[in-house]
Amino acid sequence: MSREASDRSTPSEHAPGHEGVSPTRLDWRLHAFDQFDVRQLYVVLAARVAVFVVEQDCPYQDLDGLDDLALHLVGWDDDGSVVAYARILPPGTRFEQPSIGRVLTSLDGRRSGLGRELMRRAIEVIGERYPGCPVRISAQCYLERFYCELGFAVDSAPYEEDGIPHVEMQLPASAAGS
Repeated sequence: MSREASDRSTPSEHAPGHEGVSPTRLDWRLHAFDQFDVRQLYVVLAARVAVFVVEQDCPYQDLDGLDDLALHLVGWDDDGSVVAYARILPPGTRFEQPSIGRVLTSLDGRRSGLGRELMRRAIEVIGERYPGCPVRISAQCYLERFYCELGFAVDSAPYEEDGIPHVEMQLPASAAGS
């Protein structure tokens, strides 16, 4: 399996002395794959490659054939760059449950609460689109605490995906809202 929720960036909270990007400043949009224009698609895929391949030194194919089935939550900056991104897959695609993956924040967006806001919005989308469903992720082990703070619980032994330790985690349907 590809890195569905391989959160290759650190979506941690604001750190003293670091300004970061305010989540409220972004233009949050939910896109179906065929709603992207060519430039938007290019910018999104370039952001994913920058984080998941280059920054994480992980020479694995990011494109896995699931993007056309997904919803894409994007936090656009006013200059048209991607500051935050998550891919939402429907039930029965990667997991039995709906899932969130390809979670990233740009370097400028880290340590500002942006990761939490991105996940809050992605969970909200799942609650609206798939009421009564839990949310599944495959998280990098070093981000386990972050996701636990959002209500996710580990429910697998650690495993390696693309050379990086991961665990599967699930958010109960009651926490996903509906």
